[in-house]
Amino acid sequence: MLRAGALLALGGAAAPLTGCGLLDRDDDPTPGPDPLTPLLDEALRLAAGHQAAAAAHPTLAGLLTPIAEAHRAHAAELARVIGVAPPSGSAPASPAEPGDPAAARAALREDERAGREAATRACAAAPAERAALLASIAAARATHVEALK
Repeated sequence: MLRAGALLALGGAAAPLTGCGLLDRDDDPTPGPDPLTPLLDEALRLAAGHQAAAAAHPTLAGLLTPIAEAHRAHAAELARVIGVAPPSGSAPASPAEPGDPAAARAALREDERAGREAATRACAAAPAERAALLASIAAARATHVEALK
């Protein structure tokens, strides 16, 4: 009986504290940008880079255009997951080397390698519901690195 009374007393003492606002804090910070936003931006930048290189080097268009399309598809899916409007265009790309297709491929390969690493890091840090998408993007970028050799 004494234990029950003590528990009621403690429970009754805690109830008013939770109601007075001491333990109820509604000062949640404004959420920052979604952690996938940099990957979305990068996918758009990679798509634009491949498209610019394909335009500057028509002999590479057959190789680069499908890679650019893959990056645009990744950007659309990332936008859907983040909950933002799908991108309508591409991010600005650095200009392609006008006279040297080999240098353009090397630069794109390096961009893809960096992109693969970013996607791999994001995948490792992502919750399960996002990990499969990020792993797929990392795998695609690894394939792009090999295709650009």
